[in-house]
Amino acid sequence: LCCQCGVPIPPNPANMCVGCLRAQVDITEGIPKQGTVHFCKQCERYLQPPGTWIQCALESRELLALCLKKIKASLSKVRLIDAGFIWTEPHSKRLKLKLTVQKEVINGAVLQQVFVVEYVVQSQMCEDCHRIEAKDFWKAVVQVRQKTVHKKTFYYLEQLILKHRLHQNTLRIKEIHDGLDFYYSSKQHAQKMVDFLQCTVPCRSKSSQRLISHDIHSNVYNYKSTFSVEIVPICKDNVVCLSPKLAQSLGNMSQICVCIRVTSTIHLIDPRTLQIAEIDGSTYWRHPFNSLFHPKQLEEFIIMDINRVHEKKKGAGAGARSNKHTLAEAWVRKTSELDTDHQYFCCTHLGHILNPGDLVLGFDLANCNLNDEFANKMNPQHIPDVVLIKKSYDRSKRQRRRNWKLKELERDREATDTDDERQYQDFLEDLEEDETIRKNVNIYRNAEIPVESDTDDDGAPRISLAEMLEDLHISQDATGGEGAEMLT
Repeated sequence: LCCQCGVPIPPNPANMCVGCLRAQVDITEGIPKQGTVHFCKQCERYLQPPGTWIQCALESRELLALCLKKIKASLSKVRLIDAGFIWTEPHSKRLKLKLTVQKEVINGAVLQQVFVVEYVVQSQMCEDCHRIEAKDFWKAVVQVRQKTVHKKTFYYLEQLILKHRLHQNTLRIKEIHDGLDFYYSSKQHAQKMVDFLQCTVPCRSKSSQRLISHDIHSNVYNYKSTFSVEIVPICKDNVVCLSPKLAQSLGNMSQICVCIRVTSTIHLIDPRTLQIAEIDGSTYWRHPFNSLFHPKQLEEFIIMDINRVHEKKKGAGAGARSNKHTLAEAWVRKTSELDTDHQYFCCTHLGHILNPGDLVLGFDLANCNLNDEFANKMNPQHIPDVVLIKKSYDRSKRQRRRNWKLKELERDREATDTDDERQYQDFLEDLEEDETIRKNVNIYRNAEIPVESDTDDDGAPRISLAEMLEDLHISQDATGGEGAEMLT
């Protein structure tokens, strides 16, 4: 019988029933039943004392460990058997922990007890978010520049940064005339960005630092670092003139080449022989060359006659040829000179997509003044009259049926140029035409534009639905279920 209430019980060292034992002894005494947890609304991180902020999902193992560490000292006298969360409304700013503990009490009897600890979630801005809100507090800046008229390379770079989430640590992104500035709170984040740029685009970089303050007692120096990254001034669809030495080292290519793509290297093709070459950043800066024309100088030609060349004898020491292009000889006429009989003969690498009557964009070298040191020294017989760049399609129709979209970086713009929209449309058309670049870009389905049938298709390249991602939209009034993130 229980020595307190006389109820028959199995024998135990204390000779008491569980109810009387709990009335006599409280093993949770000294363990706090309430506490506080600090949460940053901006970055959604929790404070782990003394000064570490960690990312934790609601009701996650990490958050449970963080809460238990706050009462770790008082749990030293008992044995923790089980711990878990009791569900609370995500907006309630409350976290409830259900703990099961054991402790040896009177005469060696082991008592087990379950109790609840409630934590109040208090908002507190972390140091990193303080710096972001201050806007001017930065330790390092990466200045990315490209001295070109067209921004195709920057649009491509923007999509790579978004895909690899390199913009997460930036305090601020500022767009200026010929580039972007990325501001960071630490030099390590800026160095990581520079390393990423050197792997994705051909460029060169240099760094400098300025002393802001110096504590003579603790010998602590405070610097602001600046990283300058210069991207090669060559864009897709540029016509370039190589130096004789560089052209010879690339397999005796023609000096007049077309840039078909810019990734981590510059991809060139010789329109006369289909010979291709790749030039990395270090090679370019040793043998620099410039673009002969601006994109605004593209002229529209019409194909009068075209003959595909199936066999072309390779020259001595010639390099690799492109398998995706077809060599052709074409007679073209400017659409602005249709009332005349003046025609131009040229070799082109676009034989696989061009037919008589097609419109094509190109550069007229016969009637222009080339201001280039290498082109002026070339034999005039080796300079082609016309270089064709790409087939021309109806831009308004392509824009109307484009059922996909891209994401953009949030950045401060100094001034929006009217030419920016046209350049952005050029970049979107390049994505449709070039599958290789498209693989490095996240393309999202635009649900606002319906999928059209292909009955009125004019042959313009399009992106298939299989290559598109579904854009994720999360409503702000979601109540959240088990494991949902805390909404603020």
